[in-house]
Amino acid sequence: MSEPATQNGQKRDDILVAEKVRKEFGGLVASNDVDFTIPRGSVVSLIGPNGAGKTTFFNMLTGVYKPTSGRIIFDGHDVTGKPPHAITERGIGRTFQHVKLIGSMSVLDNVALGAYLRSEAGVLRAALKLDRAEEARIKAEAARQIARCRLDAHTFDAAGSLALGRQRIVEIARALAADPLLLLLDEPAAGLRYLEKQELAALLRSLRADGMTILLVEHDMDFVMGLTDRLVVMDFGEKLAEGLPAEIQKNPVVLEAYLGGVT
Repeated sequence: MSEPATQNGQKRDDILVAEKVRKEFGGLVASNDVDFTIPRGSVVSLIGPNGAGKTTFFNMLTGVYKPTSGRIIFDGHDVTGKPPHAITERGIGRTFQHVKLIGSMSVLDNVALGAYLRSEAGVLRAALKLDRAEEARIKAEAARQIARCRLDAHTFDAAGSLALGRQRIVEIARALAADPLLLLLDEPAAGLRYLEKQELAALLRSLRADGMTILLVEHDMDFVMGLTDRLVVMDFGEKLAEGLPAEIQKNPVVLEAYLGGVT
């Protein structure tokens, strides 16, 4: 028996479906008719060597780039080519490869910025303190996400004073404060030390246990292999393979293109 689908053809257990998504930059094809799905409540990792097209694909999902062709369905809605703020409002949260915190502001205020993005008050009204009740509610939500990410001890510390691993977790807390259905993380383990990676992995497992759906774009193979439910491998804008981590590790095409070059 086939599974029920929404009016857009999306299965109810797939929170995101990308169909034949293509991106051309002049004569360069950075994403070549890629099909991609993310089941609800799962951790999916998008991997591949430098120049594989991972970042381009990630940026199309978040509205930074508009696909040349194809479509992206999120939670039953066609979000193809929608601007980033509209995609955030639909329920996609993201972090960036390079930390984008305001270092002089407290962890609490940085995380609160995520909640302002989806609040009625908005960032400008909040900055002008025009809605005290809404501001209090948002700060309470920010504090809840900080506690969820086990950063309570740093709530009032300047974000820039924290080690890189903790700053990455602050960014995740900020994304969570916008109440996303899908969390997209762009190389969250990059530059982290071993214990910082362990702390990050523990957090992501906890979020998955809470029902959060997560997409990782990552280079650290040891990190994703111990965490992800499913791997999608790209190279030269093409999807090479998709499957369980154990399957991907044995795939000769993947080994040739990517894994064989990783120590």
